[in-house]
Amino acid sequence: MHSVVLTATGVFTPSEVITNDELVEAFNAYADLQNAQNADAIEAGTIAAIPHSSSDFILAASGIEQRYVMSRDGILDPTRMYPRFPERSDDEPSLMAEIGVKAAQIALDRAGLSGADVDLILCAASNMERAYPAMAVEIQQLIGAGGMAFDMNVACSSATFGIQTAADMIRAGSVKRALVISPEITSGHLEWRDRDCHFIFGDVATAVLLERDEGQDGFSVLSTRCATQFSNNIRNNNGFLRPTRNAMEDRRDMRFMQNGRKVFKEVLPLVSAHIANHMADEGVEAVDLKRLWLHQANKTMNDYIGKKVLGREPEAGEQPNILQDYANTSSAGSIIAFDKYSADLTSGDTGLICSFGAGYSVGSVIVRRK
Repeated sequence: MHSVVLTATGVFTPSEVITNDELVEAFNAYADLQNAQNADAIEAGTIAAIPHSSSDFILAASGIEQRYVMSRDGILDPTRMYPRFPERSDDEPSLMAEIGVKAAQIALDRAGLSGADVDLILCAASNMERAYPAMAVEIQQLIGAGGMAFDMNVACSSATFGIQTAADMIRAGSVKRALVISPEITSGHLEWRDRDCHFIFGDVATAVLLERDEGQDGFSVLSTRCATQFSNNIRNNNGFLRPTRNAMEDRRDMRFMQNGRKVFKEVLPLVSAHIANHMADEGVEAVDLKRLWLHQANKTMNDYIGKKVLGREPEAGEQPNILQDYANTSSAGSIIAFDKYSADLTSGDTGLICSFGAGYSVGSVIVRRK
């Protein structure tokens, strides 16, 4: 069995930003349009008026202040409220592959490697641009990697599940070097017209480079653990079987759906217990942890989990949040936090990466600075 080291990460951040104020202005204009069109039905009590959103509501509910997106014009158009991406020919790189390559190249450059040095590509994300051919195989070709490539979808836990899969293959000797790439174009499956969730997501792409440990600098991957438990409280009902049910229309359940109260109530104890059990089985105590890089979905959730895991209120920097700038970027969130808040750790320092979400799913990775 080989040891595994995490040698580099890469984050591609889109150039376009939507602030809470901008998002609220567009949403409220949309609400006013809809309420005006449905004034008679609203007055008759057959439908409810759409309430306004506010920046204060968004910040209090989530801790989010802005989000990066691939394209903002369609999202901020009250008559559309959805991204607008130009059609690409089959001969052009797909959008997911394009941003995945950018994140991967950052990681490879940091490690002083090229795509040809990689023999496994995992594209691990919450939604794929197409069913086949695999996004990972397209990325493999674009960066000139060898070996094999395949896609994984475990929603917001995709990156940590991908890390475990790649680490297991490296340990077993079937591959030597792997990239786990998470291109998250979450703006494409968010319902921007829903006040309860229109602020949640942002776009990004991350890459994690894992290698057989041959003395490289980086973080030793001490242990990985993943778990799932079925729940329909976070879901997206779109898919290729839709046309068989005469359901080609634009339906609400074809985009991001969640029962937020149930998710909050059920996920927090699930994740806290998962992390505690993982640490206990590996002999890692709370006092040993220098850093928690948690899934960036909601500040209140992260604060709760951090307190449960550490047994106290996390001190400044122990459990960093990036969602105020990036919003929820699905599987990429914990990797962004690691990328931005790991360079200061010194030899022997131990940390834990954790992501959780639809499924339910939860994945944790214990690492130690070499």
